[in-house]
Amino acid sequence: MTALITATAAEQAAALAAGEVSSRELTQAHLERIAVVDGAVNAFLDVDADRALADADAADAARRDGTATSELTGVPVAVKDLFVTRGQVTTAASRILEGWVPPYDATAVTNLRGAHLPILGKTNLDEFAMGGSTEHSAFGRTANPWDLGRIPGGSSGGSAAAVGAYEAPLALGTDTGGSIRQPAAVTGTVGVKPTYGTVSRFGVIAMASSLDTPGPMARTVLDTALLHDVIASYDPLDSTSLTDAPRGMAAVVRAAQQGRDLTGTRVGVIAELDGGHAYQAGVMDSFHAALALLEEAGASIETVSLPNLEYALDAYYLIMPAEVSSNLARYDGMRYGLRVEPTEGPVTAETVMAATRGAGFGDEAKRRIILGTHVLSAGYYDAYYGSAQKVRTLVQRDLNAAFADFDVLVSPTSPVTAYRFGEKDDPMAMYALDVTTIPANLAGIPGMSLPSGLSDDALPVGFQILAPQRADDRLYRVGAVLEAALEERWGGRLLDHAPVLNEAAVAGVRNKKEA
Repeated sequence: MTALITATAAEQAAALAAGEVSSRELTQAHLERIAVVDGAVNAFLDVDADRALADADAADAARRDGTATSELTGVPVAVKDLFVTRGQVTTAASRILEGWVPPYDATAVTNLRGAHLPILGKTNLDEFAMGGSTEHSAFGRTANPWDLGRIPGGSSGGSAAAVGAYEAPLALGTDTGGSIRQPAAVTGTVGVKPTYGTVSRFGVIAMASSLDTPGPMARTVLDTALLHDVIASYDPLDSTSLTDAPRGMAAVVRAAQQGRDLTGTRVGVIAELDGGHAYQAGVMDSFHAALALLEEAGASIETVSLPNLEYALDAYYLIMPAEVSSNLARYDGMRYGLRVEPTEGPVTAETVMAATRGAGFGDEAKRRIILGTHVLSAGYYDAYYGSAQKVRTLVQRDLNAAFADFDVLVSPTSPVTAYRFGEKDDPMAMYALDVTTIPANLAGIPGMSLPSGLSDDALPVGFQILAPQRADDRLYRVGAVLEAALEERWGGRLLDHAPVLNEAAVAGVRNKKEA
């Protein structure tokens, strides 16, 4: 079983194609792994073993019949519980949607089913994707496979932890301000935020609609590219969907792995994100060592300044909660989801709504709803929301100007490695860690995080690559070459050297829970 689940998704797909293993066997192996370790990790909110095995049988039939539509047919996948799934509970990790079973699939999920990827289950997240640690789930926090006392990042922490703990070879996440890339960084995995509009948002429970971007998560750049190719598509059900979504990312990766040559590639190091008092020393050491490897591969490395980036964090934390306030207004206790009636006084629409929202939303969701409502209120709209949108335009202009001179821009994915649970109880401390990732969301450009090594605390560090809109292939080309150089240095994948969920650690956590 161990050899099956620790293989890359591409290796698993090759074994399926060669008839060395069936999708049922592969899916069963991952379900058994989940049963053994997820009590300690809490990566999954819901696992439907029967449906996953039925999907696996369909995948095996498709391979036998020659009707398989994807290289990944039969390889299992985990799905963040922000994607609606027909017939399977979808909660957004919130009490307000507890027990809700959607009557339809998100388009990305439809694409997974069409390619016959068995869905293992739904993964944990910060409630409605609001957070960077997966501590803000209504159904318990998720642990980092590298250290069960630390956060796995967020909001797609459940997906990152599932991949890093070998519970799933592939996963779907969403990225609103770094919620794919930051969890990937702190768990030693790979995550990509595609160009906005290239992966459909239809059926993805909305947090901040102009920022939300679904994307792939995996353990290697190639695996991430293979999943990207499955989920990227034009969708008339999403009004922001692009008709020319970039595809063929796996072919880009394979060509880059073969050549390992970045001659002529211009790499810009973002000056405003290249260290400072907020950056962990070990993070910067790993980042600069990776830059040296890019240079050895033929890339030219120069520093570039994005002067308006210093205002990006403030702009994001005005735009995002404003859209949160608007999107979460639909949870009113009237149509679906939780309904709570007041214990005293009249039962009116207003009192039911107040009681429902008070009981159904967690503290972080309430905080952002209140802030967003204030930002959009009369007398403050232009001063806050309007000004933030102007800053957003300035950030986009800075990035466009930089991409006129550089093929990709790079920075650390996160200023710090995974911190201990409860260490960032101050919301502002958590928000400040988004400084490296939010520019991509404000501008709608693609970004990738891949592991660049270990910090001085022996925890993973993420290396971030940004590219212009629709140039997702550049992420995969540069990422593939860097990954190959890093694996040559490490003697394998970073996760091969991780203390990933040793049996003693799992047993210790389980015993504490039982006590």
